[in-house]
Amino acid sequence: MDKLKKILPIVLSLFVILLFYVKRFVFLKFYPPLCNFFVFMVFFTSLFAKETIIQKIARAYGDKLEKPARIYTRNVTIAWAILTFFNFIVSIWTIFLSDKTWIIFNGCVCYVLIASLFIFEYLIRITLRKWGKI
Repeated sequence: MDKLKKILPIVLSLFVILLFYVKRFVFLKFYPPLCNFFVFMVFFTSLFAKETIIQKIARAYGDKLEKPARIYTRNVTIAWAILTFFNFIVSIWTIFLSDKTWIIFNGCVCYVLIASLFIFEYLIRITLRKWGKI
């Protein structure tokens, strides 16, 4: 897993550099799936670590994580992994559809989905803190 975390950014960077040298638009369509896959792998691989990426972010803000909060942040990490995997799969699918469909999903819909999850999770977190659950 650690090797994958080190290799993935390099592969993604090389692909982006390659995109600048290729003039065909079709190669640009592969950029969103690569980004989505990279973000998915960050969330997914962190599930097998001692602390998930969300737990590390929470600790960076100085939050002390008791057991209920650790369970909650683990579930949030799973939710983000599912969303980024969904975005990855759909962005691959849109490569083979019309340019308009590709632009609508990768330029708008995926961002609406990400913002929706962020807002939904934030509201749940505020509510759970208010009730003293986390």
